[in-house]
Formats: sequence, structure tokens, C-alpha cells
Amino acid sequence: MADFPSMTSSNKLSPTKSDSSSDIKPWIKGFARVGYVSRGLVYMLIGALSVMAALGIGGSTSDSSGAFSAVASKPFGEVLLWILGVGLIGIVMWRVIQVIMDPEHVKNGGKSMFRRLTSLISGIAYGILTYKAFSIAMHAGSSSGSGSKQTLSAKLLAQPFGQWIVGIIGLIIIGFALHEIYKAYTEKYTDKFKRHEMSEKEWELGRKSGKLGFYARGIVFLIIGYFFIQTAITADPEKTKGLDGALSEIAQQPFGQWILGVVAVGLFLYGVFQILKGKNRHMNIY
Repeated sequence: MADFPSMTSSNKLSPTKSDSSSDIKPWIKGFARVGYVSRGLVYMLIGALSVMAALGIGGSTSDSSGAFSAVASKPFGEVLLWILGVGLIGIVMWRVIQVIMDPEHVKNGGKSMFRRLTSLISGIAYGILTYKAFSIAMHAGSSSGSGSKQTLSAKLLAQPFGQWIVGIIGLIIIGFALHEIYKAYTEKYTDKFKRHEMSEKEWELGRKSGKLGFYARGIVFLIIGYFFIQTAITADPEKTKGLDGALSEIAQQPFGQWILGVVAVGLFLYGVFQILKGKNRHMNIY
């Protein structure tokens, strides 16, 4: 796939549209690529902390808030968090572009609407992640990720049909998890790579890190979805757990430290994959 649509006599961009695209496109692309790199660094932090926990050398099973807090506690950590937060804004902006324009899939009906919806949900999630980075950098954030999940689920349970809402959220999360596992199995995530610009080693690293990373994410989100279903059945918000809770649950199983280590390595490699994705991803804006 080329970065620009072909310019034939029957399919030309108008001068106005072409000029606008050339003005905006490099800036949007650059910011989005920085966003993917920042996203990768977050997953590498979470994976590294979880690997250390599995090995018993001082890490902890943690979500993004815990990872950000760990960074903030280091020398110049707050400065790094500010840089990371600014980088994550790039992902949010790219998701907004995808919601408004669906730039890579023009005129594709219902599938286009589904992609826009998933981009919207993803954009909101990364907006929250960006806020966490900035708030912790300003000493206003909380290092507990599971508490916010429990507060949200408690509020949802208090609403009419609250248990049904929480249950539906759980099913959506499980569906997302299965989709991540499907992507790992089929390796469809490689379709977005500009393979002709990658060396063979870089291509293999991207393919293998993505495969293990998507499998790891799928497993973690399956567990999170299960917790939401349990919350819906029992009407107990304490049953709701986020990423940190899912990793802790893995660690408590038979051979849990070994399983946690494998999943943690997968999450770390997912971060590596995101960095390679930021460098090599097709980003077409028509």
C-alpha cells in the first residue's frame, strides 16, 4: 500500500484538498508515530515491572497508573512523565482523525462505522491514560488502578439495569480479548507494516513481538472480562478488577509466577511491537 493515492487522469485530488493534505499530513503522521512509541513504552514498563514481580526481585503486578508512579519516583521521573504524556496525545489525535475521517478505509459502509466506534473507545481510553500521566507528574494522581475500576462498577451497579450493563461490558471485553487472540493467530496486525522499508530482522522482530504481545493482551483481557461478569452476577463491585488485578490473579494460580512471567514478557514485547509500529506503520490520510 502506498502512502499516497495514485494520481490518474480519472482520479485526481482537487488542488485545495491536495494542498491541505500536504500541509497537515506530515505533522499528524509524526505526532501519531510518537504516540505509538509512547504507548509502547507504557507497555514495556508494565511488562518489566511484572517480570520483576514474577522473578521476586522488587517489581509489582501493575497497571498504567502503577507504572507511571514507578517512573515518577525515579530521578527526573516527572519530566519523563510529561514527555510521555505529550507523546500519548499523538495517539489520541490519531484516533480522532480515524473517527472523523476513517482515513484508511474509504466508503466501506457498516465496517467503517464499527471502526469509527472502536477508534472512539480507544481514543477515550488513551485520553484517560494521558490524563493519568499528567496528573501523576503533578502529584495529583493515584497509584491504585483497581480502586477506580471498583468505583466505576459500583456506580454502574447503582443504575437501573446496572447488573446488565456491567455484564454487557464484560462480554464486550471478552469479545475484544478474543479478537486480540485472533489477530495473534492470523498475524493480521502485520498488514499495516511498510514491509518494503523494513529490514528482514526488523520485520521478524515486529511479527514475533506482535504475536506474543497480542496473545498476552488477549489472556489479560479475558481475565478482566471474567471479573466484570462476576461483578454482574454477584452485584459486588469488589469483584471488578483491572489490569493489575488480572496480573495478580494470574500470579495466585498454580505455577502462577511462571505464567505471570510469560504474560509479562508478552506485554513487554507488545510494547516493542508498538514502537516498531510507530516507526513502520502505514498512515494514509485521504
